[in-house]
Amino acid sequence: MSARHSPDRPRRPFSVVICVYTEERREDIRAAVESVRRQSPPALETLLVVDHNPALLERLVREYEGDTERGEVRVLANAGPRGLSAGRNTGIAVARGAYVAFLDDDAVAERDWLRRLDEAYGDDPRVLAVGGRTLPVWASGDRPVWFPEEFDWVVGCTYRGLPEGRVRVRNVLGGNASFRRTAFDAAGGFATGIGRDGDKRPLGCEETELCIRLTDAVPDAVLLIDDRAVIHHRVPASRERFGYFRTRAYAEGLSKALVAGSVGAGKGLSSERRYTTRVLPVGVVRALRDGVRGRPGGFARAGAILVGVAMTAAGYLVGRARARVRPTAFSAGPVERPGAREPGAHEGSARTPRGAAA
Repeated sequence: MSARHSPDRPRRPFSVVICVYTEERREDIRAAVESVRRQSPPALETLLVVDHNPALLERLVREYEGDTERGEVRVLANAGPRGLSAGRNTGIAVARGAYVAFLDDDAVAERDWLRRLDEAYGDDPRVLAVGGRTLPVWASGDRPVWFPEEFDWVVGCTYRGLPEGRVRVRNVLGGNASFRRTAFDAAGGFATGIGRDGDKRPLGCEETELCIRLTDAVPDAVLLIDDRAVIHHRVPASRERFGYFRTRAYAEGLSKALVAGSVGAGKGLSSERRYTTRVLPVGVVRALRDGVRGRPGGFARAGAILVGVAMTAAGYLVGRARARVRPTAFSAGPVERPGAREPGAHEGSARTPRGAAA
């Protein structure tokens, strides 16, 4: 067997970016890094991007000093505004790999995670992004009986209704995703001002906006999800509560309004229409059937689906109304490698690619 295809060597060099922001996740961060360390094939490097937390930055620099000297782990400060999008862009800018994978700081990847992502790219240069499957790890040990699998996106996980196997999708899910480095050259980076920043309402959809912008920039681009590329995402007790469920669903509606305002409702809501008209009605019927048969939580799950739809719709309507009164600005300029700026360019300056709001 040639070295290129040896099971101990990656076919493609992956840089893995883990964005971190709070010292409360110290053990989670260690577990995430260790899961990347155990990959077969190994990653080229792990990039820990710290979001405006000097104490955490200093601690991680000390903790991974030896790994940094060996070129295995690099600890970086978010070079942009506070938030997940800018943190990811910081990692992309300095990544040495031709492929960049993203892993949540409270998730662990199975040993073959990178192998499965690698395989999905195959020999097709049109494949610009590959995502995987994210499974919840509930703090209580079990899924709350009222929590419908159709809404697992509320806790950052793969939800019932997504197609199985290796399939083409509109967008990958950000906590378990990878891109060719050239995808960012074509479309720019993640949009700042749309996703989470650690303090505000739990918004999202930054990966949706990027993927739509990417397929606009490269019309024959192929984006895939391979459900064999598995990570396990920790769900804390605070996110097992119905109050968080309602809040996150409402925030998703606000986020969808931002995306629709940027790329148009046709593209921004194409997958959501199928989900709402096909997946959720089946989920309600299934839950009601469980309730009739006396299975725990059946009627509660049906109610949760209805509440989730209502809260998401309310968030979307409020977001669209706000946008008409006071448009929300977010931007996504090119991700530039250090030292690659054009003469005369200033720190923080950026082109705004087609499809992104200025």
